[in-house]
Order: sequence, then C-alpha cells, then structure tokens
Amino acid sequence: MEFSETEALKQHLLANDTEFAALAREHKNYDERLTQLAALHYPSAEEQMEEATLKKKKLYLKDQMETILRQFRQQQAAGL
Repeated sequence: MEFSETEALKQHLLANDTEFAALAREHKNYDERLTQLAALHYPSAEEQMEEATLKKKKLYLKDQMETILRQFRQQQAAGL
C-alpha cells in the first residue's frame, strides 16, 4: 500500500473508528510532552524517567494503531 493510501486509511479511521481516534489523540499528547521534555537543557531525573516512560507508551500506542490498520485492511481485502 502506498503512503498516500495509508494516510487516507488513517484519516478514514480517525473519522470513523472511535478507538483509533482515541489512540491517535493520546499518541499526539505524548508526542507533545516529549517535545517539551526534549527542549529542556538540564532535565531532572524525574523528567528523564518520564521521557523514557512516555517513549514506551507512545510506541505501544503506535503498535495498537498499526494493529487496527492491519485488521481494517484485511477486512477490506476479504470483502473484495
């Protein structure tokens, strides 16, 4: 599947799949916080720990979103 097709599928799921949309919002929130943490010149130990934790959570959310994308593609292929 091409990049543009994948992006179109993501937009479709954002508009029509509440679970996918919730995961995407949470992923975006984590990304914004990670950007804030990355901008710190001297992060505290707590901030470094938060950064590591958020990276793991963000990756987990991305995996969940990819699973939904894959399942949707399989459903589309089965329906053809």
